[in-house]
Amino acid sequence: MAILFDENTHGFFLHTVNTTYQMQVDTFGFLLHVFYGQRIDGQDMNYLIIPVDRGFSGNPYDAGTDRRYSLDTLPLEYPVEGVGDYRQPALSITGKNGSTSLDLRYKGHKIFHGKYNIPSLPALYESEEGMAETLEIILGDETLSLEVSLFYGVFAEKDIITRAVKVVNKSSEDVVMNRIFSASLDIQHGDGFWDFLHFHGRHNMERICERVRVCHGITLINSRRGISSHHHNPFLILCDETTTEDAGSCYGMNLVYSGNFSAGIEQDQTDAIRMFAGLNDENFSWNLTAGESFFAPEVVLTFSASGFSRLSQNYHDTYRHNLCRGKFKLCRRPIMINNWEATYFAFSSRTLVEIARSAVDLGIEMLVMDDGWFGKRNDDTSSLGDWKVNLEKIPGGLGLLVDELNSLGLKFGLWVEPEMVSEDSDLYRKHPDWALCIPNRNPIRSRHQLVLDMSRADVRDYIYTSLCSVLDSANIEYVKWDMNRSIADWFSCKLLSETQSELSHRYMLGVYDLLERLTSHYPDILFEGCAGGGGRFDPGMLYYQPLIWCSDNTDPIERLKIQYGTSFAYPVSSVSSHVSAVPNHQTGRCTSFATRCIVAMSGSFGFELDPRSLSAYDRETIRKQISEYKHFQHIIHDGLYYRLSNPLKDRYAAWMMAYADKSAALLNIVVMHVEANPRHVHVLLKGLDGESLYKVEGKTISGKALMNAGLSLSLPTQEYYSKQIYIERADENA
Repeated sequence: MAILFDENTHGFFLHTVNTTYQMQVDTFGFLLHVFYGQRIDGQDMNYLIIPVDRGFSGNPYDAGTDRRYSLDTLPLEYPVEGVGDYRQPALSITGKNGSTSLDLRYKGHKIFHGKYNIPSLPALYESEEGMAETLEIILGDETLSLEVSLFYGVFAEKDIITRAVKVVNKSSEDVVMNRIFSASLDIQHGDGFWDFLHFHGRHNMERICERVRVCHGITLINSRRGISSHHHNPFLILCDETTTEDAGSCYGMNLVYSGNFSAGIEQDQTDAIRMFAGLNDENFSWNLTAGESFFAPEVVLTFSASGFSRLSQNYHDTYRHNLCRGKFKLCRRPIMINNWEATYFAFSSRTLVEIARSAVDLGIEMLVMDDGWFGKRNDDTSSLGDWKVNLEKIPGGLGLLVDELNSLGLKFGLWVEPEMVSEDSDLYRKHPDWALCIPNRNPIRSRHQLVLDMSRADVRDYIYTSLCSVLDSANIEYVKWDMNRSIADWFSCKLLSETQSELSHRYMLGVYDLLERLTSHYPDILFEGCAGGGGRFDPGMLYYQPLIWCSDNTDPIERLKIQYGTSFAYPVSSVSSHVSAVPNHQTGRCTSFATRCIVAMSGSFGFELDPRSLSAYDRETIRKQISEYKHFQHIIHDGLYYRLSNPLKDRYAAWMMAYADKSAALLNIVVMHVEANPRHVHVLLKGLDGESLYKVEGKTISGKALMNAGLSLSLPTQEYYSKQIYIERADENA
């Protein structure tokens, strides 16, 4: 059993292969967090909790005259507002009398095999690869007749623990929920100082890793944009100040949600840490009616005592097998070419067929038709919402075009942006009330478009019917789902005034509902997520779309930084990464095809260029690299991922993938800064067997040497030079 309960101490023990998570119900019925860290068997860690009298830290009435007992200083499993804990609460509710005080006490628990479900929200699921177990702890507030269930899903073999929360209003009166975080983690002790890593950015520069020292007070990251955003990812790592890729303690917390979120770190008066994540409570409240239940999104936790690499690998393996779904979650995706940077809006069927003929000769397997195929869409000012084929561009409709492409040996996919509407569209002229817009105010435009009210079933039904009509009209095998703006006008004509503050979450539930309907109805279509590139790269989207366009920035040198940050939580297989033309359309930088391909290979490989304009030499280079990608795809997607340098600081980027059985590895290096009289590039490899010998570019070197002495490479003095090295075990027993 991965979950145990001690009747004598009222302690809960959650064990994975390498970690232990402990909680305890204390004398007064409060649920305390005892320990989360490296696995410890047979030891109750409650001796770590030492009550101390702290000035200005109040005491529950139950404690009598014991001034040492204060919820302001104890480690709490799910802190709430109004019990004398002045740190960040995870739950805040306003009762009918206007009070925001909560008093949650233990009522019972359940332990069962399998993974709990969260209605209408994405979450990890139990797969054939291993069993999961669930713990449900039930807390209650007698005065408010409120019940809170804390769910814990334990994936023991993967060192993953998930958390989720359900709130049930069992009273006869409505209450208002002002805040609900999905998880809060109190850590009382740490050696020295704490650091935390977060992943910030902007459009075209997403998930840039920043490591900062935890300071007293609250450090918060969030999104108010209606999407998880380019600007902050719903992912945090808390670590010891000495933690590296290969050593030291670190905690990961990733919210499975694609909308407005908050996450952060608080260090209190005693240097204790509180780590939290959940729905963003700015401009949010939820009217919880009598008898109603509310489920908060899931949080995925993992702990590593051996550095960031292991933490990342825990997430990678789990997301591939227990978050992504469908036939495409583990297989190699078709090597595609997208026409966007080749043509932008100026294309026709004839143009696409010409591109296809040129592409298929290179070994490319799919053509994706991007923005501009519907309505009267010749620029970004019109037609979103009018999901009907533009017959002037595509005479005869999609069926005729797709049949011709299929006859050439190419699969076909297309771009859609279902959540948006143009003011210059038949849909908006007929249903202006379907757009989010505040009454008596002009709307906030972005990219000349407005946002459809996805909280409305009639809006979702229209989109579903429209898209089904398109998808049923031809042999479409791929859909790129885009979302190209932040949301500002939070008002729905369908909601009452007192529930307008629910709209941001209802919007996200609507998006998930539509995605569930479409992906279930079309299991043979590969859906790729996109939000202006990587603006919604999160676990919530991966549940429906196992592939996400990593960034609109296709410059390989910038992508090194973006993909570096992305790799801390998200697997290579989820990263859509393409080779583009030079000069690059975002930066103007020129790089070799070899470098562009090596960087793009660390993902689902494809192209964003016009193959008709390529030289014979470049065409032959592409053929070779497509062949290499097909050969290496299993180790790229299935191998353990290792970061060997930090491209935000170092003069070169180095990373590798190694099979779990240590039989082979693929090393990638890109020089980012050219030096005169350059030093050798020196890298220490990882993930090999120290007792085995390996073939490395004609040499035989022991795994121990490669991991401890490393490789020294004398590379040409050439701007953005890159090198890829395949390493294979050479032992007689291999």
